[in-house]
Amino acid sequence: MDDAGTFLAFGSQGGELAKLGTHKRPAVVRVRSFEKGEDIVALCNEHGWQVIVGVEEDEPEDTSDVEWLLSTLSDAPKVAAKPRLPPKISGNDYCPCGSGKKFKKCCGAAGSSS
Repeated sequence: MDDAGTFLAFGSQGGELAKLGTHKRPAVVRVRSFEKGEDIVALCNEHGWQVIVGVEEDEPEDTSDVEWLLSTLSDAPKVAAKPRLPPKISGNDYCPCGSGKKFKKCCGAAGSSS
């Protein structure tokens, strides 16, 4: 890889890769026909992805970047489906009711005396 390609792939923090499909790291695709290239550009525009499409009739097609971006779309609901639990409150934490007292002397004490 040449120095210019390395510069485009890395973010401003040095060493961190930019997200695929963004302006700093566009998806790169090689297709054999102009029509297929237009279809890929339309698909990427629907999702807001940046893409560079090259039409080369004599070379094998390479659509791996766009395929990877599409596979991440199907993974997104799995991550979003995991519920977040509220933070645990111990006795030495301040009470969430806003009284300024420790939880064990405020709302936590009401639950322990039965």
